[in-house]
Amino acid sequence: MHHRSVNHHLPFNGTVRALNTIFQKWDVRIPNDLWNISGEPCTGTALGPDFDVDYNNPSIECNCTFDSNTTCHITKLKIRQLNRQGVLLEEIAALTYLTQLKLDQNAFTGTLPTFLGNMSAMEMLLLDHNQFFGTLPKELGNLKELELLAVSSNNFSGTLPPELGNLAKLQALYLDSCGIGGEIPPTFANLQNMQHMWASDSPFSGKIPSFIGNWTKLLRLRLQGNNFEGPIPASFSNLTSLTSLRVSDLQNVSSSLDFIVSLTSLEDLIIRNALVSGPIPSDINQLRNLTTLDLSFNNLNGSLPRTLMNMTSLTSLFLGNNSLSGSLLPDKSASLQNIDLSYNELSGSFPRWVVPTWLMPNLQLNLVANNFKFDSTNISTFEGLNCLQRDFPCNRSTNPYTSFAIKCGGSQMRSANGILFETENSTSLGPASFEYKDKWAVSNGGIVIDRVDPSFIASTTIPVDNTRYPELFRTSRKSPGSLRYYGLGLQNGPYTISLFFAETVFNRTRNIWQGHGRRVFDIYIQGNRRQRDFDISKEAGGNGRALVKDFSVTVTQNHLEIHLFWAGKGTCCIPERGAYGPLISAIRVSPGFKVKSKSNKTGMIIGIVAGVASVSLLLLVFGLYMIRKSKHREEDEFLGMGPKVNTYTYSELKAATSDFSPSNLLGEGGFGPVYKGILNDGSVVAVKQLSVASPHGRSQFITEISTISSVQHWNLVKLHGSCIDGARRLLVYEYLENKSLDQALFGKTDVRLDWPTRFNICLGTAKGLAYLHEESRPRIVHRDVKASNILLDGELCPKISDFGLAKLYDDKRTHMSTRVAGTIGYLAPEYAMRGHLTSKADVFGFGVVCLEILSGRPNYDEKLDSEQKYLLQWAWSLYEIGRPLDLIDPSLTSFDEEQAKRMIGVALMCVQASPSLRPAMSRVIAMLSGDVEISAVTTKPSYLTDWDFNDITNTFCDDEPTPSENTTTNTTTTRFTTASCGMESMSSPIILSEVMNNGSLRERR
Repeated sequence: MHHRSVNHHLPFNGTVRALNTIFQKWDVRIPNDLWNISGEPCTGTALGPDFDVDYNNPSIECNCTFDSNTTCHITKLKIRQLNRQGVLLEEIAALTYLTQLKLDQNAFTGTLPTFLGNMSAMEMLLLDHNQFFGTLPKELGNLKELELLAVSSNNFSGTLPPELGNLAKLQALYLDSCGIGGEIPPTFANLQNMQHMWASDSPFSGKIPSFIGNWTKLLRLRLQGNNFEGPIPASFSNLTSLTSLRVSDLQNVSSSLDFIVSLTSLEDLIIRNALVSGPIPSDINQLRNLTTLDLSFNNLNGSLPRTLMNMTSLTSLFLGNNSLSGSLLPDKSASLQNIDLSYNELSGSFPRWVVPTWLMPNLQLNLVANNFKFDSTNISTFEGLNCLQRDFPCNRSTNPYTSFAIKCGGSQMRSANGILFETENSTSLGPASFEYKDKWAVSNGGIVIDRVDPSFIASTTIPVDNTRYPELFRTSRKSPGSLRYYGLGLQNGPYTISLFFAETVFNRTRNIWQGHGRRVFDIYIQGNRRQRDFDISKEAGGNGRALVKDFSVTVTQNHLEIHLFWAGKGTCCIPERGAYGPLISAIRVSPGFKVKSKSNKTGMIIGIVAGVASVSLLLLVFGLYMIRKSKHREEDEFLGMGPKVNTYTYSELKAATSDFSPSNLLGEGGFGPVYKGILNDGSVVAVKQLSVASPHGRSQFITEISTISSVQHWNLVKLHGSCIDGARRLLVYEYLENKSLDQALFGKTDVRLDWPTRFNICLGTAKGLAYLHEESRPRIVHRDVKASNILLDGELCPKISDFGLAKLYDDKRTHMSTRVAGTIGYLAPEYAMRGHLTSKADVFGFGVVCLEILSGRPNYDEKLDSEQKYLLQWAWSLYEIGRPLDLIDPSLTSFDEEQAKRMIGVALMCVQASPSLRPAMSRVIAMLSGDVEISAVTTKPSYLTDWDFNDITNTFCDDEPTPSENTTTNTTTTRFTTASCGMESMSSPIILSEVMNNGSLRERR
């Protein structure tokens, strides 16, 4: 955009020096030289009118009309959404002409300085979404020109200074989630120009001031999740300009709705959980602009007003949890799509409009817990609704259940300890709906009206910490209001309810504003509040950490109700509007009593006969056992080790793979082929068939099954089970439809990897390896990290596969000598030549994979020019001449330059010759994420340097025998014979690419 030039100047009275100091201390840089930070800053975009556009950030704006248009002064300063840290600097005081200071959505801290009260020209002061603390300085009351003050989402304390009542020009005051409490000062009655006031989720108390009813210019008012007492002042009837009124969670004194009829400008009206009593006003149809009406969780009675559902603008109606009676209205407008009438006393027949039609295909109607009666004429109208009326009548007398588990917001999965969590992932479970599943049901009520088409399922691609089952927390059910789960037809008795939580919506980095959200809700069991103001992140010890809460309860009427209820508390708008309310990943209900097995007289007779027969056959069975013991010793070894996994029969897997049909062949692994299979329950799996002819088959099989079953991580391929049938051995994995990374990178599939996907694959792989190296018990070295061992799921999330080559080591061992097993091109030099194995061998392989992801080519390509054949050599050459970004895959239409530079720097550090120079995978994650700086790489990768380096690690021998042959190069996996423990280091210079040439590099994957 072209900007005019002027001859005005900015007096060098310390303003320029102050501005430079502010930007330097806060590490702020001007984007694309849009204006000049030194000398004369009033140039370019600083002359307007682009101060508020997104690309111009940080920005200033100058006013050059001073001294007869000869002098400029900085009047606006914006540094927002940049996650800058620090305190408010005293240099700001030098900017005395500021009318706007926008520092919102950062990570600033400290107390607010009193000099802010001296900035007499200030009109807009935005300090929200930071980490300021202390009290609001009373000096802010001196800003007589102030029109907007925003201090939301901070950590303030104390009360509102009465001096703020002097701000007669104030039009907007944002106090939500700021931490300030107490009563609103009487001086605020002077704020007659107020148009917007948000004060939710702050501990204000006392009566709602009646003088608010005199703010006749008020457009939006939000008082939710406070400690206010009722009633709602009758003076609110004067607020005829209001377009949005949200009041909830009042205490002690009831209110009526008489005042609302005059508020004819209202577009959304939420008076929820506010002790409102009496009927709904019959003339509520006067609110012709109303689109959302939420009067839920009150004490409303009487019948539905005749015109209520024919209001032409109304789209969402929430009247749940009241005492409304009578029948449903005979008709409604086509615009009304979301209707929650659950937990009332409604009865009678169903009108025709309750069934969705092509005119209203998205109709949501929740009628749970009313008094409707069902017979053959209406029972099919709503599946399961007859079981979800107030008496919960179903399954009370026959075959009661004693347990169930639900995967909230996700697909069915079975935990490692065998618990089946049933699917609960319906996308139709929206603002006013329920779902019935025979043993259990779920009901939701609530809507986010500040965001278009909000989702009711939260998902994350980042594995959750503090759990052995991160997959269980990958998706969660969320609700902006009220979320209930029911157990139906349970046997009466004591139970334990386990609720699985993890905060996966807020960012896990605490020093950015997106990580400062607070999710707060209440937990009710059987109608009793068991926990108030539950904060997932606070109890779990941070965002992205799993938490399981257990509650004991006694079921007496064959049904169970778990209710998660938002009471107006928590931040509303981090990381985006509507990020509040209940969030849950899974539920498990288990009996606190011994479950009796089914028995009858026939069973007793069978038991007696079986006992006699067993005595008769005892010697025969013992003999057969002794005969088979030797023959099947390895089966005993397999079945008795580690965590127990699912077992499959060979015939079951044979049928699943169509007799291991070549059409189902997915690939050939290091010790056998892998087939796609479909089990009897319809689930798709990958079946790895161990090659009987492999001399290492049994050892690798036992290693892989034990290691995979002992670790669970989002970025590791999941083992479902295994099979032993005589000499046959098979593993059953999750099926990953996008196959392997090398196929996607090198054009063997239709999958196309854009830059964000590539970066996330690199970061996800690093997280999987970091878990193996540092968090799993026992710690695990993979030994064969390569692109073909990184699989991609449906969302292109990476999962590391093939642990058949893994070696375990305990925390006391720093390094081991062992038989080498890995793939040429990815092998670390100390491992390939000496068999010295530590986790740094995996780091080397990761570095090679990282370069392949960046460049879109394999680590060796003989078709290229000699200087480009070896990827590491080419990458280093480009790095040395200062052109590292030339490595980037030319097929990418765009990429993030900073991320690319970080990836290149990390990759070159990972492929250093000496293991001590390679970073740990946890540090790799920090460098890729930008949390720590990447130091300059000064030494060449190992393919290009002598191998005469000082290996400072200690050595001990592994007792595994060394194979007879020295090398095998005709398969993708290569094995070397290692020298004895006392082997001396190679002193002659050797280049690895020469050692591994002769075609072996062509079999790198």
